Amino acid sequence: MLSLLKQSGGFKARPRVLSKLAIRNLFFGILLAVTTSTTTAEWQVARPDYPWSFPEDHWAREGYKTEWWYLTGHLQTVDLPVRRFGYQFTFFRVGVLPDKPALDSEWAAKDVIMGHAALTDLDTGQHWFSEQVVRTVPFLSGLGRYPDPLLVWSIGPSGTSDRWQLRWNGEGFDFSMADAAQGTAFALSTRPVKPMVFQGPGGLSRKGETSTEASQYYSFTRLATRGTVTVGSQRFVVTGVSWMDKEFGSNQLGKDKKGWDWFSLQLNDGQDIMLYLLRGRSQKANYASGTIVDPTGKVRYLGPADWQLKVTRRWNSPKTSATYPAGWTLEIPEFGISAVITPKVADQENASMLVPDLRYWEGSVLVESKSGERMGEGYVELTGYGEKSRPPI
Repeated sequence: MLSLLKQSGGFKARPRVLSKLAIRNLFFGILLAVTTSTTTAEWQVARPDYPWSFPEDHWAREGYKTEWWYLTGHLQTVDLPVRRFGYQFTFFRVGVLPDKPALDSEWAAKDVIMGHAALTDLDTGQHWFSEQVVRTVPFLSGLGRYPDPLLVWSIGPSGTSDRWQLRWNGEGFDFSMADAAQGTAFALSTRPVKPMVFQGPGGLSRKGETSTEASQYYSFTRLATRGTVTVGSQRFVVTGVSWMDKEFGSNQLGKDKKGWDWFSLQLNDGQDIMLYLLRGRSQKANYASGTIVDPTGKVRYLGPADWQLKVTRRWNSPKTSATYPAGWTLEIPEFGISAVITPKVADQENASMLVPDLRYWEGSVLVESKSGERMGEGYVELTGYGEKSRPPI
């Protein structure tokens, strides 16, 4: 924790009193989230007849226990020599109470905002992970209200003056983060190359056999991206392609689930693929689904029998001792897809210093044919690996 409190000359530091306030409210938020018990019945659940309304549904959908805005992508510098980066930017809204406490105070909160950001230098193999957890109260974090362009914001890590934020720009998303202690930052703007798609019929993504194990889920599978990346004293102008997911629900991970393997793949032929496997306590997959989007944006939903994913190798984390899959073969016979998926960098693990036992592997991957021809690239998320590790949301 002390490393999070160090000041850095790379960014202007927040006054000391605010850093103490942020830390105090961080632990209060975590304590409140852990000790407050509410039943699923008190929260709205995902349903097949959800009345979607855009762009309003890009904003927070209060009444649901969990919600996230998830962006990943690949960037490269516009100037020579070319530098290549992979990134992740995520805001999680975790509902602690269905309704705001009946207190005459602006500091009475019913939500916790957790921000995660990661940057991987794909040329050097260096991976940075940054995080923040705060209550939705003045000066710490907040949720925008439609049609205000601001969707979500939070203060940055201690010692960082710039806040993290996600905004709707009328077509896509603008977002930024900074971490003074690490000397990393990025500010990116996106525009859709393909139309938004629902992940699951009507936007209902089932995660299990019971009716409530589901989320409302949509994606922008290709977003043209440009902006800046900062590493230490170097600031790079970059362009690239991103993928954006938005999900909300109240009981997505059933008690029989340990975690998930999630894939977003952007192929050179214009096809985009989303796959997920949910694993039980024995770490064997017990639920699976997927989506394939053709170059025009037409969607086809995939059942478990439509595709086969096999792990070919594993990687052991030197930080957490968790062992993750680290290579796969993918077969989707109907679409003639036979691919090998390989991490571009072995260590892309995100291990929280703020939430006990929260760790997951979120990383850039290369997609190739079995003969070694490049087919595309993507991102993979692996949760629930290692002792005591289970996603808290």
